[in-house]
Amino acid sequence: MTLTRLHLHLLSDSTGETLENIAKAALAQFDDVETVRHFWPMVRTEAHLERILQEIAQNPGLVVYTLVNPATRRILETRCSTLGLPAVAPLDPVSDALSAMLGQQAKARPGRQHALDAAYFARVDAIQWTIAHDDGIAWEEWEEADILLAGVSRSSKTPTSIYLANRGYKTANIPIVVESPPPRALFALRRPLVVGLTTSADRLIQVRRNRLLSLNQQPDTPYVEEEAVQREIAFARRMFADQGWPVIDVTRRSIEETAAAVVSLFQQRRGGK
Repeated sequence: MTLTRLHLHLLSDSTGETLENIAKAALAQFDDVETVRHFWPMVRTEAHLERILQEIAQNPGLVVYTLVNPATRRILETRCSTLGLPAVAPLDPVSDALSAMLGQQAKARPGRQHALDAAYFARVDAIQWTIAHDDGIAWEEWEEADILLAGVSRSSKTPTSIYLANRGYKTANIPIVVESPPPRALFALRRPLVVGLTTSADRLIQVRRNRLLSLNQQPDTPYVEEEAVQREIAFARRMFADQGWPVIDVTRRSIEETAAAVVSLFQQRRGGK
């Protein structure tokens, strides 16, 4: 099978996080593409842009940018046109629509979405809190959480927690282990939304095997034995059902999709109060 090779140039006048996410989402729709990514954040001067344009000329490809300064935009667009390369500003249609609906011009301020406002500090606080309450740590403080994720080992609890924390949700998580019941405080929580994460035995065994191999350990323990894994999953599911907790099957979900489902449950619960 022949792979199509693509040079992808991403230019941003801020951190480039938004641009990277857009490119990642778009590329996911195409198969058999070998992407050579050239990432250029914090492009705020013409001198910096000139150095980047030399690299673009040497490695022609698709140019995607989020630049708000009119002068640097014009230079980039003109040079790309001269080189015969497509240059796409993915946020322009959204900004134009908002401008028309709101009756005002967008503020040409690089990185304005990253302003150090109250929401920013709330996210930082949520991340710090979440890291400090990973894997069942500090269970005495779970009542402070917005969300608590429960599930067997390697069911995506920690990465989902960190993703939710980046969205501003204080998230704790706890592994459900057959031989070690969780603290009773878990079953008495009132403030946090408790969500059970489950998955298929096949997927879980594969993830656990890969984890053991990455640690240079032999994957021949009960941790990856099919019968034991199925027993763990069944034990956790019975607990979720007994407590009436909502359950999300992560077998075919990405971390982002799991987090989105959790947020939807959280918002439903908050809206019902």
